[in-house]
Amino acid sequence: MSRVLKACLCGLLIAISTIAVAQAESHSIFTDLNGEPRKLEDYTGKGKWQVVMIWASDCHICNKEAASYARFHESQGDDGVGVIGISMDGEENKAAALAFVERHDLSFPNLIGEPGMVGLYYAALAKESLRGTPTFLIFGPSGELAAAQAGAVPPDAITRFIAKHDSTRSAGR
Repeated sequence: MSRVLKACLCGLLIAISTIAVAQAESHSIFTDLNGEPRKLEDYTGKGKWQVVMIWASDCHICNKEAASYARFHESQGDDGVGVIGISMDGEENKAAALAFVERHDLSFPNLIGEPGMVGLYYAALAKESLRGTPTFLIFGPSGELAAAQAGAVPPDAITRFIAKHDSTRSAGR
């Protein structure tokens, strides 16, 4: 592929990502599983860490790891860490998303969005393309994006990351 074509495609992706973020600020691209419009910002920046798991109901790794994140959410709530799920199943596959939540007994909030919009939203936030599910975003207590990682991430690695990040902040005060 020529350099010019690559540059044009990159510019187009950035433009689309910017539009997606602008739309997300004025219109919700997610709904909760009851169909109510939601924004990720409804959950982040509330004084606690938020771990966002982007998943799909047909993702083998998501199915394997979901219960560990439910346990993580339950055990970390008092320590100022929450989990939010974002399903990429879209409205067409909402029944599969609901079955996933029920099957894994997910007690944390779960949102759903159209696959393309979730991908654009992620690209705008993380400044990289969404590579698949699961993918994780970690937001600090004030709502800033602290990390983005594709693939399975063990909950204890997230606990260590947050502890390290908190100790760095505390030392800087």
